[in-house]
Amino acid sequence: MRSGLSSIIVSVGLSAACLVGASAVGAQAPEADHPAKALPIASVEAIDQVWSGHKVGFALAVSATRLYAGYYDANRQLTIAQRDRDATHWTYAKLDTWLGWDSHNYVALAVDPAGRLHVMANMHSEPLIYFRSAESGDARTLRREAQMVGPEDEARVTYPIFLHDAAGRLIVKYRSGRSGAGDEIYNVLNAKTGTWSRLLSTPLVSGEGKRNAYFVGPVLGPDKMFHIVWVWRDTPDASTNHDLSYARSKDLIHWERSDGQPLSLPITLGKAEIVDPVPARGGMINNNTVLGFDSQGRPTITYHKFDAGGDTQVYLARREASGWRTAPISQWKGFRWDFGGPGSLAGRLSVGGARPEAAGRLMAPVIRDGRGLELVLDEKTLAPIEERATQDLVARLGGKVRIPSDMRANVLRGAGGPEGDYALVWPTRPPNRDRPTEDIPPSTTLLLLRLTNTAP
Repeated sequence: MRSGLSSIIVSVGLSAACLVGASAVGAQAPEADHPAKALPIASVEAIDQVWSGHKVGFALAVSATRLYAGYYDANRQLTIAQRDRDATHWTYAKLDTWLGWDSHNYVALAVDPAGRLHVMANMHSEPLIYFRSAESGDARTLRREAQMVGPEDEARVTYPIFLHDAAGRLIVKYRSGRSGAGDEIYNVLNAKTGTWSRLLSTPLVSGEGKRNAYFVGPVLGPDKMFHIVWVWRDTPDASTNHDLSYARSKDLIHWERSDGQPLSLPITLGKAEIVDPVPARGGMINNNTVLGFDSQGRPTITYHKFDAGGDTQVYLARREASGWRTAPISQWKGFRWDFGGPGSLAGRLSVGGARPEAAGRLMAPVIRDGRGLELVLDEKTLAPIEERATQDLVARLGGKVRIPSDMRANVLRGAGGPEGDYALVWPTRPPNRDRPTEDIPPSTTLLLLRLTNTAP
């Protein structure tokens, strides 16, 4: 991670049951919970009582002086809790928007270089909901802004993600439109004036009114390039994801294929670099397509699809000298996640980005039916070596978090500085395809964990 930035930005999303994060220079997809390696827990503190009726993503931002948590409280009201990094008490700002039953309506936070706090939340193809603080960064000065740039492309907003470009400027990206027909919009903040403008004069990617793209990234790689992957989806039916795609950029403005060939914007299905032409109903789900890098800095993509026998397998794609190489890295028999339909799904499988492990090995973390696994493979051949069970952060808490039988623990991880990283933990029921349930469960406690930087 690049040092010297004013904030760390983290967003969480919708799918199965564990971890997702975003660095200050890259962002994970808003709909995915991707596993990450747990670090030892140094401290645990309660923040507030929160909504638990269905899963929806909360957010964590860490500036040089403050911690911020964004969430929906026990009454489903959007709330920002803040405390100084060297303090022990929290203060709270209640914002004028309330959550319904939609698991897409997660919270996104960022602190800009001038110290202002920015909040976007509670949108699924809805008019823009955006709050900005004074330069003090005090959450109690947050005020709703009617627009960021202008009414165009702000009438149907979903999936906001904050990140920084290579120069440290604050960027926000979101989908304009709806599932099956949306465009990807990028805005950039002028930190001196506090005003937003379009980073790109056209959408990064356009579905041409026929489809939309679901992204993971941009992620800043060891080559100092931003990498982004996505799938195309033709309808609100989750089974219609197809054609795993890729692009990269030095500045988030000029984009190219993995061989350096420039891409004109907006990128359409006909122009896109296809990593794996997975067909619709081929077992690939949006946002479970996660970037990683091997020991040589080559980009990899972890994803899943059906194998020739109809079972769900995890695959790894890697950009090599001759092009993209794909290989199965799981060897499961009789496991098939046959998803489909609209609405937020209670996912059975989450995958993480591959990373180097011991010499000559890569490891990709996975959560399958709530069980943490590490898929170890030969870095040269991509052949599977072993599958290991892992212990997640909740297990490490040793009973300090009570998880009701009908709920699961959500964990949001974010970097924090030399004293350690931070994570949020809160139990909820799983997504319910964005439909109301017959009862309202009791609220649960949102916890902040401080993690040490010492490997377990």
